This record gives sequence, structure tokens and C-alpha cells, in this order.
Amino acid sequence: MSTVDSDSSATSGSKPADAPVMNGADILVKSLVDQGVDTLFAYPGGCSMPMHQSLTRFGVDLRTILPRHEQGGAFAAQGYARSTGKVGVAMATSGPGATNLVTAIADAKLDSIPMVCITGQVPTGMIGSDAFQETPMAEICRGITKHHYLVTDLADLPRIMKEAFHIATTGRPGPVLVDMPKDVQLTTAELDLDPEMDLPGYEPTPPEIPSETIRQINAAIKLSRRPVIYAGGGIILGNASEELRQFIRQSGIPVVTTIMGIGAVDPADPLSMDWLGMHGSAYANYAVRDCDLLIALGVRFDDRVTGKVEAFAKDAKIIHVDIDGSELNKNKEAHIPVRGDVKRFLVQMNEIVQHCEIDPWRDHCSELKAKYPLTYDDSFDGILQQHAIKTLSDVTADMNTYISVGVGQHQMWAAQFYKFRRPRTFMSSSGLGTMGFGLPAAMGVQAAHPDALVIDIDGDGSFQMNIQELATCFCEELPVKVFLLNNQHLGMVVQWEDRFMDRNRAHTYLGPIHHDEAKGKSDADRFEYAKERYPNFVQIAKGYGCGAATVRKKADLESAIREMIEYKGPFLLDVEVPYQEHVLPMIPGGHTVDDIILE
Repeated sequence: MSTVDSDSSATSGSKPADAPVMNGADILVKSLVDQGVDTLFAYPGGCSMPMHQSLTRFGVDLRTILPRHEQGGAFAAQGYARSTGKVGVAMATSGPGATNLVTAIADAKLDSIPMVCITGQVPTGMIGSDAFQETPMAEICRGITKHHYLVTDLADLPRIMKEAFHIATTGRPGPVLVDMPKDVQLTTAELDLDPEMDLPGYEPTPPEIPSETIRQINAAIKLSRRPVIYAGGGIILGNASEELRQFIRQSGIPVVTTIMGIGAVDPADPLSMDWLGMHGSAYANYAVRDCDLLIALGVRFDDRVTGKVEAFAKDAKIIHVDIDGSELNKNKEAHIPVRGDVKRFLVQMNEIVQHCEIDPWRDHCSELKAKYPLTYDDSFDGILQQHAIKTLSDVTADMNTYISVGVGQHQMWAAQFYKFRRPRTFMSSSGLGTMGFGLPAAMGVQAAHPDALVIDIDGDGSFQMNIQELATCFCEELPVKVFLLNNQHLGMVVQWEDRFMDRNRAHTYLGPIHHDEAKGKSDADRFEYAKERYPNFVQIAKGYGCGAATVRKKADLESAIREMIEYKGPFLLDVEVPYQEHVLPMIPGGHTVDDIILE
């Protein structure tokens, strides 16, 4: 739908006979409660103070969590949304408070996360005057929101709030911005708080998939000898994991996922080929290369998956099902493009699909898994990152666990070596790849699931981008655990320097500049550790009131993990790891699976 600012009075703003007199701030907060919001993440300032005052009046129904940075609050809202499927809500003041939300809003747009962000704005009479702490948020966010509103008439507000939640959750989910001038927050009126929406042209519900299309796809499956299911984040966002698992059982077709699709398929399923792409399993990438039918469900053929897109599944007939018609034929042309709800599609397919007679293909896929397993050097007497994550996975296998990650090598290793058996248990900034995502996202998950074990697997570079949220974890009683893989470097960039830049260090060492690793060509060994640990994360965590410990010896790792888990509050485990380890497999950007690096 086209995005336009709402700046005109709505006819639905007429009041019923018993309408209460409320100011704009109270109307907005009452709208949140009416939409079922029970938690929001909000940092106050001059132009959002009236809304915060209103939040204190609705505290019984609505928990307000105070982050220590607006970006942290918006990522926490994402963690809440990703783990529940409900709308995450973040609030900030005007100017810098509002612009601090921008990265998290863009992140939500790329990963299709339902979120409503509310920003304070200078009074309407001052808009456009370069007033103190004024930023044109509707314009700034025009390209990174699903929709956006600037509220200039209080009569529009009940309708806008209703529309914001409807837009954020229907069709392909996404973030919606509501920009609230301070005078609108303070103005009082008697309004209908449940007006009709006014969304001409917005059709979030796709048409029913014709039965003829279903029969055509079923016929293609029957004719295929080497089919693969390619499942993405749309499966999880569409709550279609159970239907997908049934489709796999009935059809007997091997399945690969994207990173966004992790958790949709049980990794213990013999037909699971895990996830594919630049750092995905070799066997998943080879299976897609060799298939003759690719059934793409809720995916967007992202470049980190396809590499050289014209060579991706080049011998396959492609079926592409997505709720967003703009994704069809955008990056990869499909032979059968289908705009439709992926859950409804799978329900229809499960009514007719039969077990495929493709034993040689299934055997081939099993042989690929046996030939190209995800491995690491288990003989190393220190702690490798892969071993740390595998051990964490083993220890928490029977616990109600949610994992968030930052961005970098640790993110890829977590996806490779942690076993995610359920959807919505892996929180990853996938499309935008935002460092600093892990800790605040874990906060939001913990707020949504207070009795669960929530762990942020992070790297020292990514972790420091929102380290201040340790204060939120302690003060808001959110017992998040931080599993910090500390190699003192920006590990993924180091890996690219090693592979493609003749090992020349260009600002990837995070310690003091007098060390040799700070600049110039590196000659470090594979299992090299940084000689000086900086900063002291244990002291920092304890300064915030959290529990903390360091572990370096392999023999001490499991007991250290158990200490972290059993600690009653937030806890940081600083795991010292070498910095020359590379994430493999690796398909260089823009290349094909035939160029894959395995060792």
C-alpha cells in the first residue's frame, strides 16, 4: 500500500453519547491496552512526557520497561514480537530519541517483524521550524516502515492506532510508525475509541489459491525425481511450522531452511538438511544445486542464500509461494508463482499430497549429510566457539530455552551448532545484520516469557554496541544470560581479511592500538589468543549488578554454563576463545556452491 501521512480529520472521530473526555496521551495508551498490549519499551523525553504520565495511570494493565537506549528498547520490542508473534511496541521522544529507533525499525522491516513505534514530536505549530529536538520522522522512516503516521488532529488518533496494529500484523508483517506532536498529546476531546478503519486499497489477505493451482503443483511433485523444500521466515511468521512438518512427513521430500526459518523443522528429522546459504551446511547447498524441483515457501531468494542468483537451483523447476506478491519473480523467476498464505497453502497440499517415490534422491541427500558434516577441531585443548555453542546446546536441550544472537561469526556458529527444535526460539537480525541486537532482543524475550531460560549468544564486538542494557536486565528483573564468545576482534571481518585481503588488519582488533594485531599484516597462528583482555567484562557486568564469571579451560566449560543457568538474576559468562577460527563452510559473495570453501 502507499504510505501517506494522516493529517486530516476523520469522520469516524465523531463522539458517541457516552464518550469520556480524555487527552491525546490517554487515548493513545488506552488504545494500546485495547489492542492487547501488555508490555512496551519506552524511554522518556520532553516531547513524550505526557504519554509517560499516561502510562503511569494504566500501569496495572500495561508494563512499561525502561531501556537504557532507545535502540535497545526497539530491539527488545522485536524480541518480544519475534518470540510471541504479537506486536512489539517501543516509544521514544522527539529528535535524537526518535532517530535512535531508526536502525531497529529498518531491521524489523527487512525481517517482517510486527512492531509499532511511537515517537514524540514537537508541537504542530513548530513543525518545520527546526525547533529544538525536531526531526521529520515520517519522512525519515518512509522507506523503512510498512506504514507511517504523523498525527496532527486528535480526532484521527483512535482510528490511527487501530489501523497501526492492523497493518503491522496483517499480510506480510512489518513496523508502523506513529509520530505524536506534544500538543496533540495534551489536547482533550470526547471521541469514539473504536472507530471504523479507513484503509482504501489495502488488501492484506491474499485470494484463495485456486484448486487448479494446487493440482498443478501436486502434479509437478509427482513428476519430480529430486525435489527439495526451501522454507523461510514466512513459515514461522505465518505460524505454519506444524503444517510444514506434516507436509514433509506426507511427501517424504527433503527440506532446507533459511536462517529466518530455523526452528520450523526439527533438526533431528532425517529429511532435514538444515539451513543453506553463505555459511549454511554444504549438504543443504549441494541438495539445492542438484534438485529438479524447488518448493520455495515464505522466502525471498536473498543474496546471502542464492549467491550468484542465475546459477541458484539452475536446473530446477521453481514453485514460489509468498503472501507478498512483490516478492514473486523479484530476485528469481518462478515457474509457478503463487501469492497466498503459506499456512493455507500447506493445509490444501496436505489434503492431497502423497509420499514421493524418490528413494534414490533421499539416499543421495543422506549421503551428502554424511560426507559433509558440520565439524570443528575437537582436539584443541582450549575452547573453540563451535564447541562452546554445542556444549551449551547439549546442556540446555531439555530446558525451555530461547536464544538471541548478535551479528558476526558467533551468529553463524549458533545457527550451525545449537539445535533449535521449536519455532520462535532463535532471534537473529538476519536481513539487516545489526550488531548490538542480541542483548536487547533477549530482554524482550525474557519479558514475554518470564519463566523461560533466555540466553544471548554474543561476540565482544556486537555485545558492546548495547552493553548498557545490562542495567535494564538488572533493574527490571530480567534474568537474561549472556554467553559471550570473547575473541577481542571483529571476527567475521577478520575472516574476510584473512581470505580476501592478504591478512591485512584494518581496524578489526578491539584492544589497545599498541598491539601488533591493531594494524598491518597478521601472521597469527590458527589458535592464537589475544594477549591482553580488554575490557574486563566481568567487572563491567558486576558493576551493573549482574553475576559474572570467566572461563578459558575446556574442562571447566560445562560447569561454568551450569553456574550461569542456575544464577537467579542476569549473568554474563565471558568465554575466552581464539580469534583466528573461521566460519565454514563459506560461499564467497556473488559465487556459487561450486566455489564453496570447506576448510
